[in-house]
Amino acid sequence: MKVQKGLISFVIPCYCSEKTIGTVVDELIGRIKEQSEFDYEIILVNDCSKDRTSGVIKELAKINHNIVAVDFSRNFGQHSALMAGFQKVLGEYVVCLDDDGQMPIESVFDLISELEKGADVAFGQYEEIKQNWARNMGSKVNVWMTELLLEKPKNVFMSSFWAGKRFVIEEILRYDAAYPYIGGLLLRVTRNMVSVPVKHRERAEGRSGYTFFKLLNLWMNGFTAFSVKPLRFATFCGGMSAVIGFIYGIVIIIRKLLNPDILLGYASTVTLILFIGGMIMLLLGLLGEYIGRIYICLNKAPQYVVRDVVDYREKEKNWSEEPN
Repeated sequence: MKVQKGLISFVIPCYCSEKTIGTVVDELIGRIKEQSEFDYEIILVNDCSKDRTSGVIKELAKINHNIVAVDFSRNFGQHSALMAGFQKVLGEYVVCLDDDGQMPIESVFDLISELEKGADVAFGQYEEIKQNWARNMGSKVNVWMTELLLEKPKNVFMSSFWAGKRFVIEEILRYDAAYPYIGGLLLRVTRNMVSVPVKHRERAEGRSGYTFFKLLNLWMNGFTAFSVKPLRFATFCGGMSAVIGFIYGIVIIIRKLLNPDILLGYASTVTLILFIGGMIMLLLGLLGEYIGRIYICLNKAPQYVVRDVVDYREKEKNWSEEPN
């Protein structure tokens, strides 16, 4: 895949954004034209939206040949949409942002500036996150998970508004298994990351496509695909339970020897059984999650399936798909 110097590639996953994606693209193009030294391409990936997003992005691609529209056959998630977009990029810098208009597009070149100064990845760090409490809680859990399990630098705020150098994207694309998790892939490539203070906008239309269960699935992707620490934690819990059980057994024996008339406690026995049984089931479930994902990856489950592509760029750029 040939890299074009002076070209910035923008990748935008789209889901039910027929009312916002056009505005986002127009604002982005206007901001780019203020920086005459850069050319651009915009990759729009429709994650099988329930509205007219597919038709809207295809129309944008037909009007502006710097825009590429990719349409999924079913919903695969934001991170799979990013992976599909990365397959299409040609620029030396790649910028990822959302389709809802909350990203501060005016700060795009602040991220690019950090890359030119030497950073491999630059994230937008929001001074105030304007989301509902559930998404804010989910973001906090995600931060905790990446720091504890993926060893994210604590001075780096990872968000969906970020820019990376080309070699980072090419390394990410080497991951061809199911369940991609972009944060984990970035941390696997480099720790040379910076955060840039930016402002988070209010959502113009609709609401976030992330439900609690989608966030939970995303977290599971993160720590089962990129960390064995949960398994080590399971080993630790098993060892601690065994030690506690052994000590408790000695205490019971000593109490019985010192006071033969003492009655054995059925309540404490039931409590121990419930606690140990619950721990066993929890850890077996965790182990099963790892094994299940290994099984699915061995069966070559796809990261995504593309139904259609509208790409009017030059044929020499390695695309096999024919535009509609």
